[in-house]
Amino acid sequence: MAITLESGPRKSRGATPQMNVTPLVDVVLVLLIVFMVIAPLLSKKFSLALPKQAEASAAQSADVPVVLTVAADGAVRLNREEVAAAELGARVERVLAARADKTVYFDADDGAPFGVAVRTMDVARAHGAITVSILTAKADE
Repeated sequence: MAITLESGPRKSRGATPQMNVTPLVDVVLVLLIVFMVIAPLLSKKFSLALPKQAEASAAQSADVPVVLTVAADGAVRLNREEVAAAELGARVERVLAARADKTVYFDADDGAPFGVAVRTMDVARAHGAITVSILTAKADE
C-alpha cells in the first residue's frame, strides 16, 4: 500500500462533478402544462338523444327466432303454430316486418313430403326472408 504525501500548497482540483437538473425540470414543467391543457378536453361529453322504444312486445318478438316446420303429414307450422298453405306468405311477411334480421330457420321431419318442404322455403323467400337456414339434428357419435 503506497501513500503519497504532497509537500507544498494544496492544489485545487476544480469543481466537483454535479448533475445538471435544469433540463429535467424543464421537461417536467412542459409535460405538466401539456397535461393541464389536454385534461379538460378529454372530459368533455356530448349529448345524445336516444330514441324511445315504441312497443315492448316488438323487442320480445325480435328475440324469438322464426322457425318454419314441415311435419311428416305435410302440415306447416310457423313458430309451433299450424298455418294453412294459403295464409303462410302473409304470416311470414307479418312476422318478418318487425324484425331487423330477415332470417327464417327451416326444419322438416324425415318423412315430410319433399315438394311441400321446397314450396315452404320458396314462400318464405318470396315474402321477405333474406336467409333461410336449415336446422339439422346432431349426429349420434
